Amino acid sequence: MGKKLLQSFSVLGTLFGLLFLCGSLTPSLLPRVPAVQGVLSGVALAVGYGVGKGVYFGWWLLEFKEISGPFKRISIWISTIALGLLTVFTFSRSVVWQNSVRQKMEMPDVESAYVWMVAGIALAVALLLILIVRGILRLVKLAIALLMRLVPRRTAIGLGSIIAVLLVFSLVNSFVVQRALLAADTLFATLDGVVSDGVEAPTHGFASGGPNSLVDWEDIGTNGKDFLVDGPGQAEIAAFTGREAWEPIRVYAGYSSGDNSEERAAIALQDLIKMGGFDRSVLIVATPTGTGWLDPAAIRPIAYLHGGDLAIVSTQYTYVPSWLSIMVEPDRSRLAARALFNEVFTYWTALPEDNRPKLYLFGLSLGALGSEAAADLMTLFSDPIDGALWSGPPFASTIWPQLVAGRNENSPAQLPEFRDGSLVRFMNQDKIATPAGASWGPMRLLYLQYASDPMVFFSTDLALQRPDWLGEDRGADLSEYFNWYPLVTFLQVGFDVPMATSTPSGYGHTYDALDYIKGWIEVTQPKNWTQADTERLNALFTDFSASPI
Repeated sequence: MGKKLLQSFSVLGTLFGLLFLCGSLTPSLLPRVPAVQGVLSGVALAVGYGVGKGVYFGWWLLEFKEISGPFKRISIWISTIALGLLTVFTFSRSVVWQNSVRQKMEMPDVESAYVWMVAGIALAVALLLILIVRGILRLVKLAIALLMRLVPRRTAIGLGSIIAVLLVFSLVNSFVVQRALLAADTLFATLDGVVSDGVEAPTHGFASGGPNSLVDWEDIGTNGKDFLVDGPGQAEIAAFTGREAWEPIRVYAGYSSGDNSEERAAIALQDLIKMGGFDRSVLIVATPTGTGWLDPAAIRPIAYLHGGDLAIVSTQYTYVPSWLSIMVEPDRSRLAARALFNEVFTYWTALPEDNRPKLYLFGLSLGALGSEAAADLMTLFSDPIDGALWSGPPFASTIWPQLVAGRNENSPAQLPEFRDGSLVRFMNQDKIATPAGASWGPMRLLYLQYASDPMVFFSTDLALQRPDWLGEDRGADLSEYFNWYPLVTFLQVGFDVPMATSTPSGYGHTYDALDYIKGWIEVTQPKNWTQADTERLNALFTDFSASPI
């Protein structure tokens, strides 16, 4: 049975599969644990096998002369030996390649057993996928055979293939995809209802869910509750600055606070007005990630920078992680961000210009996607907001890719300069990209992005086109061994996306508090703030970490 199965494999398909397997073992944006690398390599092997079979089928379909005789045997032997040696070499180098990524991110090296675990998982995954495809093809042949009794051969082939594929798609969608999504939805809905240890409703009148708030504490999810009670408070800020401080206003409407984005935005605005949010010096409209999470690494420092004289308002639009939400329902963040911005902006523009807070936008990940699309240009031109800080803008963003594509000549894609830098700038761990002689205009829009963030740099174009960010002028957090391979790099970075927050702070999709501090200072220009204050705040947040969700 084993020998028969082995003999059933296509030589050309196997050779292409090994080539794809070797490519998948090279490094990409993130380090990969054995299980992830094994699955990735197995998928790459199966895809390569399919490509090889496709090439053979195309050759046959075009009726080219098939290679035969001694030349065929010699070609097979040479190709097999060459790819066999390449595979051995690639596996022997895979540890070095993985460690090159981990060293960039200050992570410990992989264990010596890494290679063997990857090889075992890859073979098992590839075999499973190939056998599944074979089963589908047998179903297609059966459908064709049955239809040939009723219609001509060519018609049977076309109809049989379509019917079989639709049947398989329907079964997979109904019994795998839909059930998986339902299970995920149930899981994340349950997690959204879990209350973190020690978290209780606010006892002061400056946070939603507290006394006199219009938002019911029980309608707020776990991440919203964490945001509302997560410091610093007035006393903590005053102790740090040595000056009089305010209690920051935190407004948050949970997913259950309304039936839709408009209702949640309306109640958030009313809570903001009731708490005096428009009497503060700074007002931030924040769009959370898919789970409703607002990164403490971004939220905590801004309170110190402005002595607590600020208000932050946000609404939750779903409870599933950004990487999943961006594939299933990417427009939710845009709709929620636009609804909240419209409510706040309409009220804000009605206030006297000399007696209203400075207005800023903030978003991380899917929140950045929604936040950057919250207001159209005509709205901003009519009464400009003061700025925005967007971190980790995901690949599905609409404005970010246009800015990157329109960057200044000789400006790197991972840290571009845009025109004269008066409106939009980009930053990473090392610096803010600023054109020579640039000065800010009345509105400051700043993107924080790491070159190693797959949520930012994934693209379907990776399948057939080398990305601009993978040239000689690449980000400092990318491995020098990272190269582009057709289809393979697409699979690699695609596998990196759900693992984007598995990195230490300051790499991948895990944005560091020190970079947020630099970004907030650049965008909001806090009053009476000195370099010494920055150094003390950096010291306070050095080694700060929060679990991204």
